[in-house]
Amino acid sequence: MNNELNSNKATVMGGGSFGTAIANILAENGFQVCQWMRNEQTISDMNTLHENKKYLPGVQLNAGIEATSDMKSAIADSSIIFYAIPSQSFREIVEKTLGSVSKDQILISTTKGIEPQGFNLMSDILRQVFPTNPVGVISGPNLAKEIANRQLAASVIASKDKRVRDFVQKSLSCSFFRIYVNADMYGVELGGALKNIYAIITGMAAALGYGENTKAMLITRSLAEMSRFAVSQGANPMTFLGLAGVGDLVATCVSPLSRNYRVGFAVGKGENLEQAIESLGEVAEGINTLRYIHTQANENGIYMPLVSALYAVLFEGAKSDQVASALMTGEQNTDVEFSLPRGA
Repeated sequence: MNNELNSNKATVMGGGSFGTAIANILAENGFQVCQWMRNEQTISDMNTLHENKKYLPGVQLNAGIEATSDMKSAIADSSIIFYAIPSQSFREIVEKTLGSVSKDQILISTTKGIEPQGFNLMSDILRQVFPTNPVGVISGPNLAKEIANRQLAASVIASKDKRVRDFVQKSLSCSFFRIYVNADMYGVELGGALKNIYAIITGMAAALGYGENTKAMLITRSLAEMSRFAVSQGANPMTFLGLAGVGDLVATCVSPLSRNYRVGFAVGKGENLEQAIESLGEVAEGINTLRYIHTQANENGIYMPLVSALYAVLFEGAKSDQVASALMTGEQNTDVEFSLPRGA
């Protein structure tokens, strides 16, 4: 990386709630922030009212954020680019920036999801499109509305490049948002993607009237299941004891602010999946992630009873209480994953 990183400009690609919350922190930390988005009404609201009425209504944003639909000017001369794009559109937008990104700009994904073709995480896409750029990912228990309202929160920047970790940690840390570092980019990213599946399950359990014991059991067995899968893909199991693992899982599984929890709650109340998605009005990443993980687990023989049960409920017409049944009648297992030698 050269002296271009001393630039005081940062770019956020995407006009959603988390991208806007990140843009606001960057602006308050003294960056010149350009936030690229497609919706012209939201751009107008951001630049004149300093409010993202669609995703963060009522939150007054820093006047230093410049919203624009001009991708090239948004990216030009930035030291760092945050891609806060839904996973379904992630590759499309990343590839559109190909002619605008310079080789020294830091590229950070904030997206928690998986691309089905080739089972790519968002960092895989960034590295495929920009093989020489420094890359990192941000993940953690980060409900955007709470961050935008300055409630205390923390996240993880994961990258194999220490310079990337240090730069992002310094750029985003403030009085209400703390950044921790991790070198296990794959584990951090998988934690952020997988937990969305289990938020659907806990939302469903809440709607069905299950008690706190059941919710606690679901969350801890979810942690075992997601770490089992991630380690099979090469992640570090210790990552799942941190913010990007158990931290993000708990926040997403207990909060009505979580889009995935709300989808699960609606299904538990009797709505079908299409109705639940329509009433939500936002992207719930866990639905697509469930499809990909279910396929991958079956192909690789990874034991994931909760994933199998939820897939049956959402896509095969099974009843909601089958999730609990699958947990209680599945094969016996250890309490803490990896606490016993294999085969013990």
